[in-house]
Amino acid sequence: MNQSNIHLLDLPNEILLIILKKLDNIDVLYSLFGINNERLDNLVQEDVFTNTLNFARTSSITDNKLDQFCTYILPQSHHCIKKLVLETISMKRILLAGDYPNLTSLELFRFGQEQISHFRDGSVFRHIFQYQITDLILHNDDEYISKMRLDTYTENVYVPIWALFENIKHLTIVSSSLNEYPSLSICNLSPTTYSSSTLTILCVNVFEFNDCLCLLDGRLKQLRTFIVQINYIFNQRLISRNKGELHNLKCFSLTSYNYTWDCDELVVPLLRRMTYLEKLTLYLRIHSRDTFIDGTYLQNEILVHMLQLHTFIFYISTETVVSASLPRKSEDDIQRTFTNIKYGQTA
Repeated sequence: MNQSNIHLLDLPNEILLIILKKLDNIDVLYSLFGINNERLDNLVQEDVFTNTLNFARTSSITDNKLDQFCTYILPQSHHCIKKLVLETISMKRILLAGDYPNLTSLELFRFGQEQISHFRDGSVFRHIFQYQITDLILHNDDEYISKMRLDTYTENVYVPIWALFENIKHLTIVSSSLNEYPSLSICNLSPTTYSSSTLTILCVNVFEFNDCLCLLDGRLKQLRTFIVQINYIFNQRLISRNKGELHNLKCFSLTSYNYTWDCDELVVPLLRRMTYLEKLTLYLRIHSRDTFIDGTYLQNEILVHMLQLHTFIFYISTETVVSASLPRKSEDDIQRTFTNIKYGQTA
């Protein structure tokens, strides 16, 4: 059989693009940018290779590779970049390599209080952060410890972030590890400290139920998606907040891994305010309730108020002491109470 050698450049552009798209953008640019081949140079400057650059996903970002990007590649391609994924240790060097006029999305790994100086008013990146960034994802590397003052941490770390990013539309704060990061604690702070007329998506951990209520008291006027993990849901010194309907909220997810004794008094009234909700996710562990939470309860107490709801995902465990004088419900009995719920299977 005759064999012939096919060079990479013998392939048509369509095939080359398919091959290059399977590689990491960082590797494509590092290998092919500026190799004095007009055809390849035009290919690697396609939006698909320059729109998003992830400097945190790969462990192969050596000092030499970073040097090449900061001294040669980024100064020539910074105007094409719309999203950067960075480690905070190299953030300053990368951001100083260009002006990034089209950068709107930033994802930072190993974020923590030691890096907060980059996010204060005197930051050299103030123009980018304050006016350009609309999507911000922070992987918080700080670990919560029991003696930590969460209100102090909030003022020192989260408040500067909130104040600086004036045009933020999407804010997500997640943990860098299995350990929980210090939760947001704002119920004792001024309402003007945490307010926004632009934020539409918020994903965050808060310390207690009051903090959740504060974020839904009207200070986030455009909020449409709220994903919150609450450490403690308890009926103690409950703060009176705006209790009106949340007309703009379309997606709500509430997770609480600790037991709550106050679901009926706290969670249910909050959910009833979400009359325009389209997607609801609940993870709750309920303690010392007289009866189990079943489909009938969910339908009559919560879902009946959400006429636009089309997706309901939930895990709700109820721990209760069943009196010997009351009839016991089997798993099948509880399952049958969900037959009239139209949002899919239950288990």
